[in-house]
Amino acid sequence: MAKFIFVTGGVVSGLGKGITSASLGMLMKARGLRTTNIKIDPYLNYDAGTMNPYQHGEVFVLDDGGEVDLDLGNYERFLDTSLSFGHNITTGKVYSAVIEKERKGEYLGATVQVIPHITNEIKGRIRRLARDYDVVVVEIGGTVGDIESMPFLEAARQMQIEEGRENVAFVHVTYVPKLKVVGEQKTKPTQHSVKELRSLGIQPDAIVARSEDPLEESARMKISLFTNVPDEAVISAYDVEDTYEVPLMLEKEGLARYITKRLGLPEREPDLDAWRAMVETYKSLTDTVEIAVVGKYVKLSDSYLSIKEALKHSSVANGVKVRIRWIEAEELEKHGVKLLEGVDGIIVPGGFGARGTEGKMMAARYARENDIPFLGICFGFQLTVVEFARNVLGLKGAHSTEIDPQTPHPVVDLMPEQRDLDRLGGTMRLGAYPVHIKPNTMARALYGKEIVYERHRHRWEVNPDYIDEFEKAGLVFSGVAGDDGRRMEILELPDRRYFIATQFHPEFKSRPMNPAPVFRGLVKAAKERKYGG
Repeated sequence: MAKFIFVTGGVVSGLGKGITSASLGMLMKARGLRTTNIKIDPYLNYDAGTMNPYQHGEVFVLDDGGEVDLDLGNYERFLDTSLSFGHNITTGKVYSAVIEKERKGEYLGATVQVIPHITNEIKGRIRRLARDYDVVVVEIGGTVGDIESMPFLEAARQMQIEEGRENVAFVHVTYVPKLKVVGEQKTKPTQHSVKELRSLGIQPDAIVARSEDPLEESARMKISLFTNVPDEAVISAYDVEDTYEVPLMLEKEGLARYITKRLGLPEREPDLDAWRAMVETYKSLTDTVEIAVVGKYVKLSDSYLSIKEALKHSSVANGVKVRIRWIEAEELEKHGVKLLEGVDGIIVPGGFGARGTEGKMMAARYARENDIPFLGICFGFQLTVVEFARNVLGLKGAHSTEIDPQTPHPVVDLMPEQRDLDRLGGTMRLGAYPVHIKPNTMARALYGKEIVYERHRHRWEVNPDYIDEFEKAGLVFSGVAGDDGRRMEILELPDRRYFIATQFHPEFKSRPMNPAPVFRGLVKAAKERKYGG
């Protein structure tokens, strides 16, 4: 029988519930327990696919094509695993399923209500995923008190009754502010948050107290007294330099040890040696390289969270710390390539729509002409093709038909079979697909194998009619789709230090101890450019 750990949040959003949940899952897995994480998002959207990154951070894509919350990316990185679309439960999914069952008559004429029908659907989804695991960590998004999250908290309350208290635990992540005026940590917001949770029938078993500095002993004792939580289960989660330190901090504080005891799980020492070595290596790095990320959502860096993490993983692998220079593509259009001066590498990431396209192409051209290590991703791959067509092939007005349907040179276009579909979602290439990598190329050297599976999220493709013209001019398409040879997947310029772009999103499969090959190669090239070698 699986054990369930529900993680809730209080006081304010953005406290790091996702990192706490990922860390707790990782600490359980490190104890030899089969562990998985589920994210509940109370919004009405069916999935994260249509959400603006400024609203909710990046859209993370899974192997099965699920477009999900960025916290699932944290889960995959911390647990070194691959999750499914079912691991992200949204209000939209739940209500869609219940209404569909009602339309089919599956409720036998009953009045369909939040309790029991919605809560039963939620519990059923959690239990179906739990069948193959010892421990399931379920993060309930939002903040206790939000009207949207009520059905999910009620479902969790019911599960503790149905599964037995010995099989369900609650961890509440809250905020302990320190007011400059009085100079002490204040526990009242935590007390009110727990009171709100208890009014819903849930008594937390542990409290993770987020604060800028380590939790003062007086604050710990006060929280314990007023929330009915043992003082050993009041966990200090103070700000750290890097999120990968959080599991080590929570282990030191005893969170997993307490929850393990509370749920009657085997008490084992976790194997954290490799993780600890990775964290210590990253913190000890002194040499640095600066890599520019030229995007359209850079005002919220969580829009490119997986790119940040992939660069961090590559930092450890290459023994050099990456500093990111965030550059808004539109600013590049206004102020010119002087914004790129002095960088050791350039990334042009994905992103839909016309805004900033010229700036992204300016960045690709600057990297190509000045032999600066370059990586283009998804839309960045396509715009690299457009830039090459315009400035090397001399195809004036070349573009993607996504941006300019009337372009005289549609070097990026929809495949013929996609053009008559009226629902854009019907043409999206989502999830993991095979990529065939040609021998004697930079891409083959990076990946070391002929077939790889990488995650996609795009609609337009490089137009096959122009391939010969590109390759005659020196652009090499070193990767093609393994399921459809007309689709170009990787391009490179062999005569440059490091110039590569991918139609897929390599950042989604990068892991702390196993960086995405093209990111690792970019950081290596940037280091060699700056320090020699």
